Amino acid sequence: MVHPGDFGQRLQRLRRRAGMTRSVLGELAGRSASWVKAVETGRLQQPRLPMLIRLAEILDIGDLRELTGEQALSRASYGKTVHPALAKVSEALVSYPVAASSNDPDLSAAALAARTRQAWALWHGAACQRSAVATVLPGLLCDARIGVRQLDGNERRMALSTLAQVYHLTQLYLSFQPAAALVLMSGDRAMTAAQDADDPHAMAAAAWYVNHIYRDAGEQHEARVELAREVSDLLAPEQSDNDRALWGLLQLAMSLSYAKVGREGDALRYWDNADRAARSLGDAYCHPWLIFGRQMVQAYAITVQLDLMHSGYAIRQASKVDLTKMPSATRRSFHTAEIARAHHMRDEPMAAVALLGKAHKESPDTFGFSLFARSAVPDLVAHGGATVRPDAKRLASVLGLAP
Repeated sequence: MVHPGDFGQRLQRLRRRAGMTRSVLGELAGRSASWVKAVETGRLQQPRLPMLIRLAEILDIGDLRELTGEQALSRASYGKTVHPALAKVSEALVSYPVAASSNDPDLSAAALAARTRQAWALWHGAACQRSAVATVLPGLLCDARIGVRQLDGNERRMALSTLAQVYHLTQLYLSFQPAAALVLMSGDRAMTAAQDADDPHAMAAAAWYVNHIYRDAGEQHEARVELAREVSDLLAPEQSDNDRALWGLLQLAMSLSYAKVGREGDALRYWDNADRAARSLGDAYCHPWLIFGRQMVQAYAITVQLDLMHSGYAIRQASKVDLTKMPSATRRSFHTAEIARAHHMRDEPMAAVALLGKAHKESPDTFGFSLFARSAVPDLVAHGGATVRPDAKRLASVLGLAP
């Protein structure tokens, strides 16, 4: 049954039916009690689809129409923006190439690996990483697949491991765009290539990225944790730095997955495992393209605490992290926005807007595709107060959300 009335009235009715206060609902949704009040009283418009789904999960609603009424959800409700090269990269992913991207390409395993390292350097080094990597990704997707077909033996296995990385880059490029099926395809193809290579290192990286796919979608918690656990057993962390880093990365994946479903003890236990691995590698260690190291583990502790609804702990953890030491613009921007999320949860708009501005400065691309930024900035415009509003409006304009 679809309840009558506007969205705010329906939300209030369903919240009360669930026996929740505004503070409780706000905390579970990663928002403040004042945000819930603003939505219920009509001062803030209906949230975008990711938040609608989150509210439905919290309130145990099986049909979104109980929240939205008969109002249709427009494409804009998804809160995702589209990169100009999306069609070109998507076409390269779903095509079946029979010829290389140039007349005389070097399709050796070494040449493909070198090109992939350059693509990773673009992803982590450029402020607008999607635009940068989109210039090389279609050709790389084509040539890496053709190279795998042409090579054999150890050369083919090396090329397959490289192909898995190309699919990881494709997944990262596609993320937070309206291309969910292609993100799943990228993750699946990466794992298949890694398994065909019989390379535990490639499989570990693929498991990390598969965990991201399903964690962001809120799906398959047990399956993704079991995958990370099984692949971590293939590694020998006591024998090499690379194995130890990848083992620690999978411990971090399990920590993030447990935090997402509120299993605090497990989340903290696996984070401790990841932290021990990172510490054993030394302060200067950083994986060349996965960026695993002490700073990354410390930064993800913020996300773990936020997903466990401990915004105060998250802010205290943020004071221990030096993001300037993380050699990736997209990582610095993401983790800065996570600190902003902590302050937003505590209804501290001045800190939230300042940090979102810093996240934008670090990487306009990462900021522009951030679902949190796209939901928080309109809230800050409406309810951040007179001091915050001008900066929030500027960010809204950057996001294409200005009225």
